[in-house]
Amino acid sequence: MKKLNFILVLIVLLGLNACQQNESKEKNMKDVTNILLQEFDTPFGVPPFDKIVNADYKPAFKVAIAELQSEVDAIINNTDKPTFANTIVALERSGSTLEKVEGVFGNLMSCNTNDEMQALAQELNPQVTAAYDEISMNNDLFKKVKSVYDNCDRTNLTQEQKTLINETYKGFVRGGANLNDEQKAKLKEINKELGTLSLNFGTNILKETNNFKIVISDENKLSGLPQGVIDAAAITAKAKGEEGKWMFTVQKSSMIPVLSYADDRELRKEIYLGYTTRGDHNDSLDNKENVRSLVNLRLEKAQLMGYKNWAHFILEDNMAKTPEKAYELMSNVAERAISRAKEELVDLQKMAAADNIEIMPWDWWYYTEKMRMAKYNLSEEELKPYFKLETVRDGMFEVAAILYDLDFKLNKDIPKMDPLAEAYEVYRNGELISILYMDYYPRASKRVGAWMTSYRKQQRTDDGKNIIPVVSLTTNFTPPTESAPALLNLDEVTTLYHEFGHGLHGMLSNCEYHSLSGTSVSRDFVELPSQIMENWALEPEVLKNYAKHYETGETIPDELIAKMQKAGTFNNGFVVSEFVAAGVLDMAWHKIETPFTGNVNEFETAAMKELGLIDEIVVRYRSTYYSHVFAGGYAAGYYAYLWTAVLDADAYGAFQETSLYDKETADSFYKNILSAGGTDDVENMWKKFRGREPNIDFYLKRQGL
Repeated sequence: MKKLNFILVLIVLLGLNACQQNESKEKNMKDVTNILLQEFDTPFGVPPFDKIVNADYKPAFKVAIAELQSEVDAIINNTDKPTFANTIVALERSGSTLEKVEGVFGNLMSCNTNDEMQALAQELNPQVTAAYDEISMNNDLFKKVKSVYDNCDRTNLTQEQKTLINETYKGFVRGGANLNDEQKAKLKEINKELGTLSLNFGTNILKETNNFKIVISDENKLSGLPQGVIDAAAITAKAKGEEGKWMFTVQKSSMIPVLSYADDRELRKEIYLGYTTRGDHNDSLDNKENVRSLVNLRLEKAQLMGYKNWAHFILEDNMAKTPEKAYELMSNVAERAISRAKEELVDLQKMAAADNIEIMPWDWWYYTEKMRMAKYNLSEEELKPYFKLETVRDGMFEVAAILYDLDFKLNKDIPKMDPLAEAYEVYRNGELISILYMDYYPRASKRVGAWMTSYRKQQRTDDGKNIIPVVSLTTNFTPPTESAPALLNLDEVTTLYHEFGHGLHGMLSNCEYHSLSGTSVSRDFVELPSQIMENWALEPEVLKNYAKHYETGETIPDELIAKMQKAGTFNNGFVVSEFVAAGVLDMAWHKIETPFTGNVNEFETAAMKELGLIDEIVVRYRSTYYSHVFAGGYAAGYYAYLWTAVLDADAYGAFQETSLYDKETADSFYKNILSAGGTDDVENMWKKFRGREPNIDFYLKRQGL
């Protein structure tokens, strides 16, 4: 049943939908003219992106849902004694068509959406939620699952098979199987509303992001901005019919250079407020009521399930186990980080005083860059010529080749979700193990941020055939201009490595069962593979391999690397404070024990005041655009980034104690973490790799705290 829970999360996260219909068997036979219901006649069975049209989705979901229901009915109606094979595995194998259709629609909703798809999602989301609820709350099906859980002889089962039984049973219980009929009806209603509200929240943010533009016609307002940023703004303006002008947006690739370099303070303020007030304009795209409704419905669901709040409901199934443990970690780090941020503010204010300016949130980035130059003679712009996207990518591939014996072969014939995306065949020791998409650049149809996802997860069929995964890494980096290729800043370099780490978790999966493969682990463990990869990005040995000046081919000088290392923890008070504040805000919303009827912004302000966050720093994600939490799967789970930062620093310590590419350590990380998916308790997986409990000291030392 873990598969069903996973798909429910995926529905909310990506806006996946399907139709529930009661049709005769004959009417539900697959439509051979619908591309989504056919075997994909493409290289490696990837989606035929160029042939799929919006009209395919609704009938495809209708047939796929009916097929799932038929398969589940067959399990229920089987008169044989419930066994691991005829109940647990049969349930695990059900719904393959629906998984395929969801994989396409949900992912394209995130990276290639349009008004018609969004309308389809609004229409179908309640129906698919209801379809899954009917399965997860079916008494007869649960009795069979419970019978296997209680009576199955586990003596000859593998660890993965034992885990599948436990997770299937737990999925039913957490899905409401133990509730009475009245409670089940209420839970179905709540789940339906939660899906719709999450979809609305995400749609509003996409529209807000696309709607915000600053068009500049006075070249003087561009003072301080690097030429590459100016050129990119000119290209953006031209694409929007504003030739001869410059356009800036709240995409981070556009916004952060303005905040870091623009001498025009009003320009910095305008773009900063444009970003931080999304969803908070008291108009049709306002998200405050969505926030209120979501936290209250989650509270109601948690209490219906017997928990005092949503945080306790969620964390019970995570490595942290309780909100108190998560808070303990966040408070420990926040206290140190905010103390450091206050020291940083004193230095920044001294510099800003020369301009008769009192530091405001939209000034922090600007004076930080000035301070970086003053202290270390180091500028982000000095580094970017060495971080051409293609060379960063190739260097990253080489790290994976050394650590995990991987080989990446570009395939230009594979259908892609966008013409500028890339597709790779991925081999390990000569064996094809995955297809990897890389989708780099922003577009209006694509949500902001960066993420990894799968169009198809790894699994093995009953006869042992390995189904390779189709993995996609999506970012929103500044595209190339007429005068320069795509050049990344340090944050973008580590972002690419981060998402690639998630990708490795998906690509290197070596599991039997779909619901346990790849990234199917607890929220506060799933970031370990991604965050540990960031460590290699800026190691001197790795930098010397891939950081080549895009014009001269010169390898990044040792002096520049030395500057980077000296400045390694510079501004970390700010960085860690705004990051931890986001985790605290998420948890504050989800530890409430009575329905929230107050003012969303006042609640947020109070939570940040209680934390001690200074006014000059704004939480990384304000409530009204906190998509991780209100349009994704991180509700009461954003702390996981910090939790796994502790794990990744400790795990990387295993390499530091040996060597950067130590083969024995890499093989252990592959065996016990990357390839294992969710086939065992994450605590056991960690201890198999590290041999002990996690140690926070590695993280504190790395952050200079």
